[in-house]
Amino acid sequence: MKKRLLDLLICPCCLPGEYPFIVDIGREHDGDIESATLICPECEARFPIDEGVAMLDPHATDSQRTANKYETDEVVSSYMWSHFGDLIADEHASQAYSTWAGLMQPQVGVALDAGGAVGRFTFEMSTRCDFAVGIDTSHAFIRAARHLMQERCMAVSLKDEGLLRREVTIRLPDKWRSDRVEFLVANALALPFRRTSIDLFSSLNLVDKVPSPIRHLREMNRVTRDTKAQFLLSDPFSWSTEAAPMEEWLGGKCDGPFAGKGLANVVALLTDERGELAPAWQVDETGSVWWKIRTHCNHYELIRSCFVHASR
Repeated sequence: MKKRLLDLLICPCCLPGEYPFIVDIGREHDGDIESATLICPECEARFPIDEGVAMLDPHATDSQRTANKYETDEVVSSYMWSHFGDLIADEHASQAYSTWAGLMQPQVGVALDAGGAVGRFTFEMSTRCDFAVGIDTSHAFIRAARHLMQERCMAVSLKDEGLLRREVTIRLPDKWRSDRVEFLVANALALPFRRTSIDLFSSLNLVDKVPSPIRHLREMNRVTRDTKAQFLLSDPFSWSTEAAPMEEWLGGKCDGPFAGKGLANVVALLTDERGELAPAWQVDETGSVWWKIRTHCNHYELIRSCFVHASR
């Protein structure tokens, strides 16, 4: 983990309190912490940095990690194709990430990509701000993203059919700056960042996957600045009780709180001057993007992800 991030980090167990870590560094090299323990002075929680990966998810357990489908090689491979398929000139590749990136205006400051998976949008943001951080609860995703950050290329085995596989190499464009990105294992419902420390915040295909969507938005609002901030949310709003109880959904219901469609409800939350996401955001653009994920050469999911870009 890049040492410069320490100034932004706080204990995610103590929120909304803000307690910077005591850092016990075991090994570092050229501004990169390779092994260390981050210790909260208040609750004494300890978070390791192992092989450069900071593990800051307060809800993680070994059993949850073992059961997490996002830790498997096949799912990592699918997401690598989804994020970077256009870089290998795959005719079926999605252009969603470049479209989303085009919505964010360049500005000074720090970008945070919540649920950033294997890192495409975080790399995109390295051209639009001073520094970009991608977080995800999947260790496998974050290790893949950091491999790309460090090596600038990665061999990926794509499933073709049955046991048949095809090897491809993903190479990052020169314009994406490795010195301006970092990736952490962290949770979008308990962000380990100081209040008002983030200038650009993105949440792509995540809000319908977390146990409490409104808590995710509250955390977004806590860490973003009150002025000169941007927020991009894009989601298919595929509400499911497997991800969150129905009472937590921000849409997809006929009556009660957050009846109607998810995008409209998110827009209403953002623009409410006296609401819990105040100070109010101004909606700059809404729309949709077609996003793809690949299982094998004959099986793809095509997903309509509806977005809102807002600023304040």
